[in-house]
Amino acid sequence: MSRVGAAKRLAQAAAVGGGGLGLIGATLYGVLTAEAEYAKRVIGPMRYYPTPGDGLFGRYPGRPITFAMIGDSSAAGYGTDSPDETPGVLLASGLAELAQRPVRLADVSKTGAKSTDLAAQVDAALQAGPHVAVILIGVNDVKAKMPPSTSVRLLSTAVRRLRAANCEVVVGTCPDLGVIRTIMPPLRQVARSWGRRLAAAQTIAVVEAGGRSVSLGSLLGEVFRTNPSMWGRDNFHPSATGYAAASAALLPSVAAAMGVGPESFVPPETFRGEAILPIAEAAVQAAQTAGTEVAATEVAGRERGPRGRWATLRHRRRHPEADVERVDEGTADAVPVGK
Repeated sequence: MSRVGAAKRLAQAAAVGGGGLGLIGATLYGVLTAEAEYAKRVIGPMRYYPTPGDGLFGRYPGRPITFAMIGDSSAAGYGTDSPDETPGVLLASGLAELAQRPVRLADVSKTGAKSTDLAAQVDAALQAGPHVAVILIGVNDVKAKMPPSTSVRLLSTAVRRLRAANCEVVVGTCPDLGVIRTIMPPLRQVARSWGRRLAAAQTIAVVEAGGRSVSLGSLLGEVFRTNPSMWGRDNFHPSATGYAAASAALLPSVAAAMGVGPESFVPPETFRGEAILPIAEAAVQAAQTAGTEVAATEVAGRERGPRGRWATLRHRRRHPEADVERVDEGTADAVPVGK
C-alpha cells in the first residue's frame, strides 16, 4: 500500500471509530511499545517538572490575544529550568511581537498526558476563551498501547471542539521517534516509518476538523541527530534549545492562523516547494519535510476535488526568537480581543 493510501485509511478508520492496530501492523506497534517501555526503564522516575508559564506577555497596546497550550511533556516543556524556556511562553512572546499585541497564555498541558486527556485539557482551555491554541500530543499513546486510530480520533474531536468555540488550532504532528537514543537500529527506522505514517494521518484529521498542522518530525530529527545540546538531562526529552527549535517551527503557523506576521496573506510560493494538493498527498509530503504546514484551502471556489479536500503545503519562514517580556496584569487591559 502507498504512503498516501495508508494515511488515508488510518484517518478514515479514526473518523468511523474502527481500524485499530491492524492498520500499521500489530507486530510493528508491539515493537514500538516494547521500546517505549525499555526507554522508560532507562530514564527512570520523571524529574524536573516544568512550572507553567501562565501570564500576560508583550508590552503592546490593545486587548490581549488569549493563547492556549495543550498536550503532553513536549507542550509543557518537561526538563526546562524556567517557565520562560517552555514552548508556551516562547510562542506567546513570539506571537505578541508579530501581532504587536499583548498575549495571555493559558497553559493546560501536562507531562505524561495522552490523547485520552485531551477532552479535560480542552475543557480547561475553553474556560480562558482562547483565540488560538497549539496541541502537541501522541508519544505517550505508544506507551499506553493506544490504537493509532483512537489517538487520531481523539485529536480530531479536540480540534473540532476548539474550532466550534471560534478558536484557531495549530497541531504539531508526531515527532521522529527514530531519534530517541534508547531505540537502536534496525528498530530506529521502523519507529521513523511509523511516526511519519501517524503524522500524515494526524494531518488529514486535523485539517478536516478545521485546524492546521505543522510537521515536527523531520525538522527535529535531523537537528537532534547532529546536535547533542538539543537533548535534555534524561537524553529522551528536548533541552531548552530543543524546545526553542520546535517553537520556532510552530510560531509562523500560529501567527498565520491569527492573521498576523509578514506571511499571513502571501499565496503559496512554488519556487520554495509550496503547493496546493489533495489533502492526503499534502499530509504525506509534510510528514517527510522539515517544519511543513498543511491547511485547508479552496480551488475555484470548491473545498474538494476528485481526490478529496484541497490543502496548501507551506514552508513558512522562521522568525528570530522574541525576548520574553512578562507583563504585570494590573497594568494591562484585560478585556479579550474580539474576533
